Amino acid sequence: MGVAIGDVLGFAVGVAISPVPIIAVILMLFSGRAGSNSVAFLVGWLVGLAAVSAVVLVIGLEGSDGDADSGGWVKLVIGAALLFLAVKQWRSRPADGEEPQMPAWMASIDEFTVAKAFGLAVLMSAVNPKNLGLTIAAASTIGAVGLGTGEEVVVVAVYVAIASITLIVPVVGYLAARDRMTPVLDTMKVWLMANNATVMAVVFAVLGAKVLGDGIAILSR
Repeated sequence: MGVAIGDVLGFAVGVAISPVPIIAVILMLFSGRAGSNSVAFLVGWLVGLAAVSAVVLVIGLEGSDGDADSGGWVKLVIGAALLFLAVKQWRSRPADGEEPQMPAWMASIDEFTVAKAFGLAVLMSAVNPKNLGLTIAAASTIGAVGLGTGEEVVVVAVYVAIASITLIVPVVGYLAARDRMTPVLDTMKVWLMANNATVMAVVFAVLGAKVLGDGIAILSR
């Protein structure tokens, strides 16, 4: 089980370093429904990651004894897609002095309901190409180790917790110590909005190279 946890740490960190969800939850913490919406967003994020992991483990994308290369092909495709997204993000980064473009829906976060906050988080964690690809890669890695069902559940829980740490800390910290966390979160929001494209380009490039390399290694055995 320890080997499986070690193998998915990189994927979990890649999901955790997602500027847009972090900005979204910070904006929710500054809204009129700070408590309910931020918690709903966090729960939706956890549910999305856990659901994708469960589906991958159930259908067995890691491959079987008769098709050992399937996991390699999955990682090869995901790695190539991440490298493509790295190039796309790098080209889309704002020029010096240019105002970064953020999703239009962020302007309406103050009007979000609990259900909308929950649904948005599920989409970001389970449907967003980067997070979906990394979670599929992580779950297929877990499945390939040959753990029992109980051990797989534990490893998935660890993966989901680490992948969600950048949302857990702001939400829990704000609800526990609002006055002290407010200036910290505001500074974080401004920096992430200005550097979103650059951060994502680097994350995509590093993880894309790793996943692609894993796929090549599996197919070369």
